[in-house]
Amino acid sequence: MLLRCDAPDGSETSRPTHLSVRRACTDADDAFIAIREIRHRLGSDPMALVLLFVSPKYDRGAVTAALAKLFDGEHVVGCTTAGEICAHGYGEGGITAAGFLARDFTAATRLIPDLSAFDARQTTMSVLDLRARVASERPDWHSEFAMFLGDGLSRKEDQVIATLSRNLGQTPLFGGSAGDGMDFRQTFVLQGGRFHTDAALITLVRTRCGVRVFRFDHFTPTTAQMVVTEALPGERLVREINAEPAAQEYARMVGLDPSQLSPRVFAAHPVVIRHGGSHHVRAIQKVEENGDLRFYSPVDEGLVLTIAEAGDMAAHLDQALCGLASPEPPQAIIGCDCILRRLEAEESQAVGEVSRILARHGVVGFNTYGEQFDMLHVNQTLTGVAIYGAGE
Repeated sequence: MLLRCDAPDGSETSRPTHLSVRRACTDADDAFIAIREIRHRLGSDPMALVLLFVSPKYDRGAVTAALAKLFDGEHVVGCTTAGEICAHGYGEGGITAAGFLARDFTAATRLIPDLSAFDARQTTMSVLDLRARVASERPDWHSEFAMFLGDGLSRKEDQVIATLSRNLGQTPLFGGSAGDGMDFRQTFVLQGGRFHTDAALITLVRTRCGVRVFRFDHFTPTTAQMVVTEALPGERLVREINAEPAAQEYARMVGLDPSQLSPRVFAAHPVVIRHGGSHHVRAIQKVEENGDLRFYSPVDEGLVLTIAEAGDMAAHLDQALCGLASPEPPQAIIGCDCILRRLEAEESQAVGEVSRILARHGVVGFNTYGEQFDMLHVNQTLTGVAIYGAGE
């Protein structure tokens, strides 16, 4: 049974203009028309930050040209997606946006370029500079959160997140890895009026609103365990499990033939690791031609992987989001939702109900190639931030 708690109904037209966070979405085919609709729906009030989650269907040059004309001088960041979360729940082939009003927020962003030659020292200096900047701009505000957006094919999220977390102090972090639909060819982050690949963004937000950063998943570990006996962590490849070819042994563990393995199977039968007293999904991306398993996150030799069992995604999501509505419902929820969750919902024929729940609770965001939460790069989860009313 799904819960019924006090939460926004998800419709753009129902959002009062006094709210601190505005949201907008469009599925217009033409990039200029799409950005113009976003601009109109966000309103004319000054924004400290605009987030844009952009379908890879759009021509990136046309998007940046439209942004230069319609959002000139404004602080716009974002990324490409594997699907969007809009006012009606799951969407595909559109643009979703969230605008943070300057009266209640201040924000600063740094681009982390050249992830293939990641510079931890330079990133550390950037984070310390961001912290000093937002603190000096609004020393009277004390709520903060950090958002990470990164190239979802860089395989550098773990390294970058570890560096960020060491330097953020008590500021909670969430984020998502940019997507490219289901093509896995090239992903981009958006900053400074340009799309960047092999790059990441860290945005630090300070506000007089209440905030709560969260991570949800609906999996319970089983007793079925296996040991990684050969791996290439830097390539996110597992070559052997239990001293057997990886795909063959994983298929045996879940009761299938290797020829049946697919993204939907991986979504339905995830593997988890234990870290810090909790279990976290290490999701499988695909089977390589030689029978290796490619993961969305690094997996080391000797690591124990546990097959997890999925609960009712819709019921769990509704209960978790209702938990965010106590003692008061948030004004907005920004969510980074793994593409594997969406595939699982489609496979279990729950996508309509999950979509309605996301809409009813006012979630906006995108489907990712991986998620970030505090010091971890995780998979098959929903991470995000709930934003509450501004204090007086």
